[in-house]
Amino acid sequence: MGARTDTRQKMLYSAVELLRERGSAGVTVDAVLARSGAPRGSVYHHFRGGRAEIMSESLALAGDAISAIIDQAVAQGSIAALRRFGQFWTALLEQSDFEAGCPIVSIAVGGSSDDRHLQPAVAGIIDRWHAALLTAIEADGVEPERAARLATMAIATIEGAVILCRVNRSTTALDDVIEELEALLTSVLPG
Repeated sequence: MGARTDTRQKMLYSAVELLRERGSAGVTVDAVLARSGAPRGSVYHHFRGGRAEIMSESLALAGDAISAIIDQAVAQGSIAALRRFGQFWTALLEQSDFEAGCPIVSIAVGGSSDDRHLQPAVAGIIDRWHAALLTAIEADGVEPERAARLATMAIATIEGAVILCRVNRSTTALDDVIEELEALLTSVLPG
């Protein structure tokens, strides 16, 4: 049973890596098999729904992993959460030599018509991030409507910065965004 689970997990992690590097169009059955080293029969043994099932499960895996990082960080306050999210993306970008981006965003902006069924899950993941940041910003004393706008801005600017970092092969955009978001949050926090 362990080897079967290992093969399945390797295939899912491979699909997440492909999402980060190539977007949803790059997640083909052949690419997952090549990256994971799994035999061809593994696809239909572990994922009877084929590519669609691999996409759904890899999206859930990536969404849960990134959400867990955010959830842990927001317990320390909104500014700590921004810093932690910035550190996460900096490490991922540098470790991948600026080849990896956000697997969630890759589906949101690059999904084909075959991937439309994933859009509600993508929206749910981003809503989860927003709710976590909103909770942290409100807990720091910012009124709810402004906190909601700040949480939206944080997600949008950080995800945009990740794209700029990949294009420019530098973390400067992300560093700048985190610094400015932190300054903005500090200016609106009471006391």
